[in-house]
Amino acid sequence: MSPETWALACRELAAGDAALAGLIERYADTRLRSRGEPYQTLLRAIVGQQISTQAADAIWARLEALLDTSSPQAMGQADPQALRTAGLSLRKVEYARDLALHFVDGRIDPAAFDALDDEAIIAELTAVRGIGRWTAEMFLIFNLLRGDVWPVDDIGLQKAVALHYLDGERPTPAALRRFGERWRPWRTVACWYLWRSLDPQEVLY
Repeated sequence: MSPETWALACRELAAGDAALAGLIERYADTRLRSRGEPYQTLLRAIVGQQISTQAADAIWARLEALLDTSSPQAMGQADPQALRTAGLSLRKVEYARDLALHFVDGRIDPAAFDALDDEAIIAELTAVRGIGRWTAEMFLIFNLLRGDVWPVDDIGLQKAVALHYLDGERPTPAALRRFGERWRPWRTVACWYLWRSLDPQEVLY
């Protein structure tokens, strides 16, 4: 998503929604940015599952000291016990090695992503052990910068919609899916600003 496309999305969203218009104005100096290569982004997601950001950052630093975190081959060749010593649980070692194998053997081919729609990419990613739909959707948003992703299982999104539109009542994922239809084809951008309303710090995934 180019800066020009982001600006267009903001204009169209703000024109039809007063709450979003206010958020877009409040956080006008930030926009969605990508961090890292696809493999590295997904590996970081596995490392960070169910632990604090601080703990995840510490483990990531130890992994970077141990191996090239941008290389699936390096993960495949790494000693599992060394990965455990770096802080990965036994299950996360299994997940990380399965992710690496999917990249090495071509079952995940980032070069083909441009030709695939969102659901096709989600299907590829969720075939990896330890990657569920939410993680795949975060990848679409934060790595591929896809413009119309609406992660209805995300707690932060549920809270933000409840806060700004539903008098504090948390929507179910099904209700949130219906609610988000008003923001097509810019649901990623709407989600980004709704997240900002809960945490002004810019997120990099």
